[in-house]
Amino acid sequence: MLDITLARQRKSGEVETHRFLRAARGETLEIPPVWLMRQAGRYLPEYLAVRANNDFIKVCRTPDLACEVTLQPIRRFDFDAAILFSDILIPAIPLGAGLHFDAGHGPVIDRPVRCRRDVEALKEFEPREELADVLDAVAMIRSELSADKALIGFAGAPFTLATYLIEGGKPDPFRHTKKMMYSDPQSFSILLEKLADMTIEYMKAMVESGADAIQLFDTWGGILTDNEYRAVNLPVLQRVFSELNSLDVPLIYFVLNGMHLQSTTETGASVYGLDWRMSISQARQRFGHDTALQGNLDPVLLLTDEHTIRTSARSILNEAGHRGFIFNLGHGILPDTPIHHVEVLLDEIRGASR
Repeated sequence: MLDITLARQRKSGEVETHRFLRAARGETLEIPPVWLMRQAGRYLPEYLAVRANNDFIKVCRTPDLACEVTLQPIRRFDFDAAILFSDILIPAIPLGAGLHFDAGHGPVIDRPVRCRRDVEALKEFEPREELADVLDAVAMIRSELSADKALIGFAGAPFTLATYLIEGGKPDPFRHTKKMMYSDPQSFSILLEKLADMTIEYMKAMVESGADAIQLFDTWGGILTDNEYRAVNLPVLQRVFSELNSLDVPLIYFVLNGMHLQSTTETGASVYGLDWRMSISQARQRFGHDTALQGNLDPVLLLTDEHTIRTSARSILNEAGHRGFIFNLGHGILPDTPIHHVEVLLDEIRGASR
């Protein structure tokens, strides 16, 4: 691995220059920091050039390629934070479940996990060894990223990762997940706890390697009712965030389609990522005015026109105010998003004080 001590070195007072970190800690900023989920990806020609000769997993697991792709949107758009280019399913490989990506079909888990024997067959592993290539990428990115930019590491939340492992790929309509959750709750619980253990160590290793913040993606947490979420998902999330709290970095929790989940307020995250279904004012009422928020422009709006983009962004900015707010999308940027539309969005955000 690279020298992670060098990656973590800071000049005196450097952290205070990170606009992203200041907002994540609830400070008031005249213009909010901005980054976009999936900001490194298929809408960028420079990304497509890298992918022309390298498959997705190779890019994720080759430090210099992952570093290059992570930095591409920073160079082009000057975002306030970079997010590691990787995938929430990369840990499925050292877990022993196997992973490949089919063109047009997305991720495929080679050995789905659907019974106690499958759960027990999952390997325990040390992320600092089995995912050293990812951690090397984190250290490399942090060393090349300018001092005023934050680096976000991430993982899939245990429940969301479990849905992929159980379904064998993109989970729809979650029949195997819900069947296991109800018919074999003990095995399901053991699976979540295993994944929680892995996630905790993986995220600790990312911060050791240079990540300034952590985001936990619970993409499929919203398929649960609030009662199911409270019973099955919440205790695991609370353990993960409790263990990570000692790292003293912002801990972001993003759940897609989770407006009905009242108990998300109890996860222990320090920043809540919002999709476009919940307004900023609704989120302030739920999470309180002292909690930092991140979001939440509908990514489809970046496919529309300049007026719609500016008006929608301005509405979010007016509603969010200046304290503890990070501008982002409500989900990942779409592959067919015009680059000019991203530039329009950033112009509107950065001109917020005009």
